[in-house]
Amino acid sequence: MLVRGAMVTPDAGPTQPFLARLASDEVAVVRSRAVPRHFERGATLMHQDEVPGRVIIVERGHAKVTLLSEEGKEIVLAFRGPGDLLGEVSALGGHPRSATVRALEPMEVLALAAGDFDALLEEHPRIALVILRGVIERLREANQQQFEFAAYQTLGRVARRLVELADRFGEPCDAGVRIGLGLSQEELAGWAGASREATSKALHDLRSMHLIETERRHITVHSVDELRRIC
Repeated sequence: MLVRGAMVTPDAGPTQPFLARLASDEVAVVRSRAVPRHFERGATLMHQDEVPGRVIIVERGHAKVTLLSEEGKEIVLAFRGPGDLLGEVSALGGHPRSATVRALEPMEVLALAAGDFDALLEEHPRIALVILRGVIERLREANQQQFEFAAYQTLGRVARRLVELADRFGEPCDAGVRIGLGLSQEELAGWAGASREATSKALHDLRSMHLIETERRHITVHSVDELRRIC
């Protein structure tokens, strides 16, 4: 979605997860009202178009957020990890969920019922402000992605997605930064808004430039700064 008058330049950095923005006493309040839940790899945490219900905070593991197009194609919107908040927009607006969330690996989460979520925000306005700022940042992310689809070729879009993954989910290693998120080439293609064939070629080109190294469902970025210049 493109929000008029709010175009974002391509050098916006990664944002802090929801839990990392809260004070320790606020985190304790959230935990006291939530119910721990476990999801196996491949489980669906939320379904597109379902009636809004619980709000979820990720404690461990990663999930992908997807949208199903009218043609039945899965479009990857984002990836979420520890500390991230899920389902808050539909809970606040009372509208059906706009996307599906699936676990990429076993996940531990905190689940807040809709009524408890509302009460939490009424009693703790600073938490509500943190959530509002997070929603605005996600709108900015959507703007940026729309800009990339219009302005970048596949190589630039794939490079930017890898930079984002390295910034958010990367782990330093001897060869550079290893992206620990178990991501398939098809999922990366869907997120970059490109075909699998074009994404495969872009990865081949980045390997040829000695910027990345790929293995099954994992990618190592040798130089995030050099990869950022490709963007």
